Amino acid sequence: MDSASAQSGRPGALCGGLVAPGTELPPLELPPISRTTLALFAGASGDHNPIHIDIDNARSAGFDDVFAHGMLSMAYLGRLLTGWAPQSALRSFQVRFVAITPVHGRPTCTGRVVEVEESGGERLAHLELAVTLEDGTVTLRGSAVVAVT
Repeated sequence: MDSASAQSGRPGALCGGLVAPGTELPPLELPPISRTTLALFAGASGDHNPIHIDIDNARSAGFDDVFAHGMLSMAYLGRLLTGWAPQSALRSFQVRFVAITPVHGRPTCTGRVVEVEESGGERLAHLELAVTLEDGTVTLRGSAVVAVT
């Protein structure tokens, strides 16, 4: 549990005095991406593109194996954010897909506050986000703005 959550007694709660440029979100370390995860995400998201679940299709497209949906990595970043702050505090969230996440890849989601500003009567934290594999490959970069108290 991060120090803000520990002080308030509830997960994801922010204490504005603790949020400053340089504040690191607790990393979200995920288990290796399995074929089961890909099949379940295909069903949940409605994205049944066979390149994500059919090895023959992936190989015919020039890949060694299937790979994760980009939106799965974005969902994991959303989980990082809402584990740190309530969903209602999220003001913006955007990502750029920069590399694929192979099956069996082990992603870690990270975030860091880069700026805090007052705007429209709110104190807003601007965050840089990333999803990185064990070998250091960054698969997704993003940013978010979160209202903090």
